Amino acid sequence: MHLAKRVLVTGGAGFLGSHLCEKLMGQGAEVICVDNLYTGTKRNIYHLLHKPNFEFLRHDITFPLYLEVDEIYNLACPASPIHYQNDPVQTTKVNVHGAINMLGLAKRLRAKIFQASTSEVYGDPEVHPQPETYRGSVNPIGLRSCYDEGKRCAETLFFDYFRQHKLRIKVARIFNTYGPSMHPSDGRVVSNFILQALQNKPLTVYGDGSQSRSFCYVDDMIDGFICLMQSKDVFTGPVNLGNPIEFTMLELAEQVKELTNSKSAIKHEPLPEDDPRQRQPDIKLARDILGWEPKVQLRQGLEKTIIYFSDLLKADIIKETA
Repeated sequence: MHLAKRVLVTGGAGFLGSHLCEKLMGQGAEVICVDNLYTGTKRNIYHLLHKPNFEFLRHDITFPLYLEVDEIYNLACPASPIHYQNDPVQTTKVNVHGAINMLGLAKRLRAKIFQASTSEVYGDPEVHPQPETYRGSVNPIGLRSCYDEGKRCAETLFFDYFRQHKLRIKVARIFNTYGPSMHPSDGRVVSNFILQALQNKPLTVYGDGSQSRSFCYVDDMIDGFICLMQSKDVFTGPVNLGNPIEFTMLELAEQVKELTNSKSAIKHEPLPEDDPRQRQPDIKLARDILGWEPKVQLRQGLEKTIIYFSDLLKADIIKETA
């Protein structure tokens, strides 16, 4: 009898984690979703709770966890500036202590382990677009450093476990991702713009709006995770996962206004500290090694995301936007 693969997803009730749980279950895996619900929500996984191959465990991975699994996806960490700056010490702890605990579990089980790293390891980049060989320009004592340096330290730990203990590791550097199940008050530009536009409130653009980002739709990103996890053990990453097509904040604002038929004006606010001027992944490595690249165009992805947020507003789940 063929036994289903048992997969642990930390941060599994979050935006990316919930989509990953669903995708893995669709492939026949038994999924254990671990989340302390700091930024994740049971609403993201309600539709999975009754399924026989899904299990939810409320737990904070800064404390050890003892389970028997074949693979681990470590996604646990608040990922938007509003949330990770709310408790910066805990953000560093979940990145560092959490990584140590999950790596220790993987070492005991000889399990393959995936780390959700971030484009924030590049800081405010001096190289554009950013290849994996670029070492970054990060302020180690700034407001964002609990996340930036926490994720950089987690990568260090992963590669030290790989070299010292021959652990099978996979490290993905995730660039801006959006789609249904985003946290409505995460302060990210896509969710901010959509909620503001749907309520005809002014769209908040920081600085002059010329700073750029590249936006990857969630389905493409999850496919990238699984492609990386299924790649040969000799390929550890880090590998950039994101959409290489760049948009300025003003371009995004105009597109959201158009798609929502909004009457919103655009309001300019001062640029936050250490906010990167531009972000664009160089995904040559992902294309060459994983055969992966994004397929969903921004307009198509925004349409689906707008429907999600519109439904939240209609259900009165969001009383007001942040």
